[in-house]
Amino acid sequence: MIQYNPKDWFTFIFRAHRGDTLRLLFPLMVGIAIYTGLIVYLEKEVFHLAENSHLKNIPIMHTLLGGVISLLLVFRTNSAYDRWWEGRKQWGELTNNSRNLALKLNAILPHTLKEDRDFLKKLIPSYAFALRNHLLSKKADWELFDKQLDGPIVAAIDKQKHVPNQIARMLMNRIQQLYAEGHITHAQLVYINDEVRSYTNICGACERIKNTPIPFSYSVFLKKFIFGYVMTLPFGFMFNLGYIAVFIVVFIFYVLASLEIIAEEIEDPFGGDTNDLPMDKMSMNIHHNVGEIFQ
Repeated sequence: MIQYNPKDWFTFIFRAHRGDTLRLLFPLMVGIAIYTGLIVYLEKEVFHLAENSHLKNIPIMHTLLGGVISLLLVFRTNSAYDRWWEGRKQWGELTNNSRNLALKLNAILPHTLKEDRDFLKKLIPSYAFALRNHLLSKKADWELFDKQLDGPIVAAIDKQKHVPNQIARMLMNRIQQLYAEGHITHAQLVYINDEVRSYTNICGACERIKNTPIPFSYSVFLKKFIFGYVMTLPFGFMFNLGYIAVFIVVFIFYVLASLEIIAEEIEDPFGGDTNDLPMDKMSMNIHHNVGEIFQ
C-alpha cells in the first residue's frame, strides 16, 4: 500500500506509480485518439455531413446516457470501497483482539509457566501471518510464519490444508489444557473466550470478501456500456469541435475507464496491488505488540 501525504497536490499531478491508470490505459487511449481522428477526418474531408440536422442531435443521447453511466460508476466505486474498508476493519479487529488476548493471558498466567507463555507469545501473532498467506494463496511463502514458531510446531502444521484453522485449534487446545491443569479458572476461560472465538470469525469475513467478487454480468455490462458510450462520442463532437474532439473523447474515456479500473483494484483488498491492504506490515505490528506485552 502506498504511503502518501494527501495535502501534497502538486506532486500528485506529475507523479507516476505502478498502479497509475494513465500507464495502464495509454495504449487504449492512443487507439481511441486514432479512431476519433479518423471519424473527424472522414466527416470534414469526405462526407461533409454537417448539413444533416439529425446527426447534430446525437449529443442529446450522450447527455441522457451520461447520467446513467455516472450512477452506475458511483455504485461500482462505492461497492468496491465498501469491500476494501470492510477488509481493513477485519484486520483492525484482528490486531485489537490479538493485543487483548495477549494482555489477558499475560495477566492470568504466572511467570513460572515460561514454556506456556513463550508458546502463546509465538502462536498468537502467527495467526496473522497464516491468515495473510491464506488470503494471498501463497503456499510456498512461509518465511515470516516459520520464524514465529518452534520447529516441532511448524512440522505439525499441514500447509496444504487450512492453516489459520490449525493455528486457532492449537491455541484453543493449549488454553483448554491450561484450564484442565487449573492455571485458568472457569471465569477466566469465559473472560478470554471472545478473543479466541473472534479469530475464526475474522477469517470467515475475509474469505467472504476474497471469494465473492462483484457479479460478472454487472462488471461486463459496465465495461460494454463505457466502450459503446465512448465509441459514439466522436459522432456527437465532430461537427462543433472538429479535431479538438480527439482530446475531449480521450479525456472522457480516461476518466470513465480509470474509475472502473480503480474499482476493480480495491474490490479485492487482499491482493498484491498498489492499493491493497499492507498485511505484511500489520502482521509485523501484531508480532511486535504481542512480544512487548509478554515481556
